[in-house]
Amino acid sequence: MQEICARKRIDIAGLVQGVGFRPFVYRIARQFEIRGYVLNSSEGVVIEAEASETRLENFIAALKTELPPLARIDRLNVRALEPLGEAKFTIRQSAAIPGRFALVPSDTGTCEECAADFTDPANRRYQYPFTNCTNCGPRYSIIREAPYDRPKTTMDEFAMCDACLREYEDPADRRFHAEPNACPECGPGLALMSGAEIARGAALRFTRDPQMLKRARELLAQAKILAIKGLGGFHLACDAASDRAVALLRERKRRSGKAFAIMARDTDAAARLCAISRAERELLTSPRRPILLLPRLPNAAISAEVAPGNARLGVMLPYTPLHHLLFEDAPFDALVMTSGNHSEEPIVSRNEDAPRLRSLADYFLLHNRKIQTRVDDSVVACFEGGEYPVRRSRGFAPDPIDLGMPLREILACGGELKNTLCLTADHYAILSQHIGDLENLETMEFFRETLEHLKRFFRVRPAVIAHDLHPNYLSTRFAQEQAGARLIGVQHHHAHIASCMADRGIGGRVIGVAFDGTGYGTDGKIWGGEFLICDFAGFERRGHLAYVPLAGGDRAVRQPWRGALAYLDGARPAIPLFDQVPAKQVAFVEQMIARRIQTVETSSCGRLFDAVSSMLGIRQEITYESQAAVELEAAATEGDEVYPFEIVTPPPQAWGEARFQIDMRPAIRAIAADFTRGAAVGRISANFHETMARVIVEACLRIRESHRLNRVCLSGGTFQNLRLLARSVAGLRAAGFEIFVHRRIPANDGGLSLGQAVIANALCDRA
Repeated sequence: MQEICARKRIDIAGLVQGVGFRPFVYRIARQFEIRGYVLNSSEGVVIEAEASETRLENFIAALKTELPPLARIDRLNVRALEPLGEAKFTIRQSAAIPGRFALVPSDTGTCEECAADFTDPANRRYQYPFTNCTNCGPRYSIIREAPYDRPKTTMDEFAMCDACLREYEDPADRRFHAEPNACPECGPGLALMSGAEIARGAALRFTRDPQMLKRARELLAQAKILAIKGLGGFHLACDAASDRAVALLRERKRRSGKAFAIMARDTDAAARLCAISRAERELLTSPRRPILLLPRLPNAAISAEVAPGNARLGVMLPYTPLHHLLFEDAPFDALVMTSGNHSEEPIVSRNEDAPRLRSLADYFLLHNRKIQTRVDDSVVACFEGGEYPVRRSRGFAPDPIDLGMPLREILACGGELKNTLCLTADHYAILSQHIGDLENLETMEFFRETLEHLKRFFRVRPAVIAHDLHPNYLSTRFAQEQAGARLIGVQHHHAHIASCMADRGIGGRVIGVAFDGTGYGTDGKIWGGEFLICDFAGFERRGHLAYVPLAGGDRAVRQPWRGALAYLDGARPAIPLFDQVPAKQVAFVEQMIARRIQTVETSSCGRLFDAVSSMLGIRQEITYESQAAVELEAAATEGDEVYPFEIVTPPPQAWGEARFQIDMRPAIRAIAADFTRGAAVGRISANFHETMARVIVEACLRIRESHRLNRVCLSGGTFQNLRLLARSVAGLRAAGFEIFVHRRIPANDGGLSLGQAVIANALCDRA
């Protein structure tokens, strides 16, 4: 009996371009004897399939359940068509649909099959540092425009040889339609140059000779510093076990205290340096290959200069063939791999800009595959067995977040520090890669460059622009310069909580705990220890840490002892601060505080952590953001005591924006008394963390009692402190709260733009 033929059009949206999806569809179609075609379009993948109803049902089920490793289906729509009587199934040329967009895939770490290729002496790609397939390799960093096809990438400069072309055109090959496909005969090459050659502008001569990598390994083993062009930009690399090399890199980069990331040879090498749980091992080896923050082991064979004053190391594994091959037969197990830039500038990504790094590197290892979009390494931590982002960039960006609700076309400009921008369209929020601190023209130009790139990719023309309330942020000024757009100012801490809500896919009202260093408040003061009631459309400030006067503005951020003096309120207990800071400076700042001269009122939790760090003699001057708090956390040992604090309820006529304030001065006095009695600094730090967790629980209980809200979102840069996060979550959970922490975007200011976008969308809907 002849089967009755039917035809279906299947429109698929999601991460379905650049991930081997069309060849996957082709193979499944052959398996179920389907006729028709598949193609990439500007909004995803289109399939027209012809067969019996039963075969079509099985085919569609297989599309949903047997996806390629990197693919993700967000929506799949099916509608019936009239059969055309097609004879076979084909892959057609891509089709652009005006006004629509497809999701652009992120860059992905080398897969096991490709690693087997370039380590096999019998394979034609043996020791080739640009090996890839449909399951791995460069994506976002090389794409010029969508749909994702080779002519629209920086690989269009390299014509495939006959062997590569056969792979590319063979549906049975894993390199079928792998757009960056190449080999030693036809692909990019390497050049190794001295710093002197780079400085005088010597001609670059690229070669595919594997001896180039051997020479690079030898230089690294000799404690030389190399600028290595990688996937999304340059790294500065040196032997992580060499005190001389790491100290020299730190001196040259003028980075006196901030930790360097390292790249370990493999998981075994990483496990010799850090304690790694099963969940952490999975994050470390995931296709995204992030830098993972791990507890450092005592006596780890690594220079103390890598992460001074920090209990954790930022560790990643090789994620390109070039990185893998740098470790082949090398005498080192770990390399420092820090961003190739001068402090506060964007990462360098172009060969012609390599001379910018000549004062930092002894040698340069370059390649001639152009980087279209520079992308820094991502940083994550592991919290309660899951991913906890710190910096969202390579491997994550520009993977959109499906918010499950219609969104207007909006640009959110983010904040000043750890800036990202966000575009929304359809149901998606598209976050950029990490851009950096918007404190100079170079980084602002990177912001503009990234915005134009994403607007072109996703065909978004935002008519609404959201920005932070701080009038002096460069991101705010950029928004105000955009003629014709509707501007929506968003309070910093409201954006933090909204970002957590969007991250976790929740709506309605929540209790928001927003703890960080700096955020411009609606009263013109500097907020940072906030208890809010939020939804996307608005917020109420129910409580906050009591204001203290910081003397000297930004100088108080760089000198934690100024915050300590504000909390000590004229007292001078026998604590290290008064031995470590000159008496004249102390007296001068005390007078500023007493007379309120050049002071700013702040409720910042970050400054409170800084103050305790200063009191205990841990850090009086900082060289990077949050250093005092990071070192305070690292110093903590055992301790579960709670220092006293007061929740003060002003009379109704003095409420202003808040219903209660939390006075931490009793805790400060108790900490000073503990120290003078001889308590260990590590125990005091542990008790302080326990105290702050109790503050959070008590404040949330008070809000639950008055407003019957039981969901709590924790956001803000202070919650990068994993000890505080863990103790807060444990306390809230014990009190019966439903708790939401970040899982897809950072809790720090890198997530602000998402919060701004969803708030602006809600306000537009309400208008």
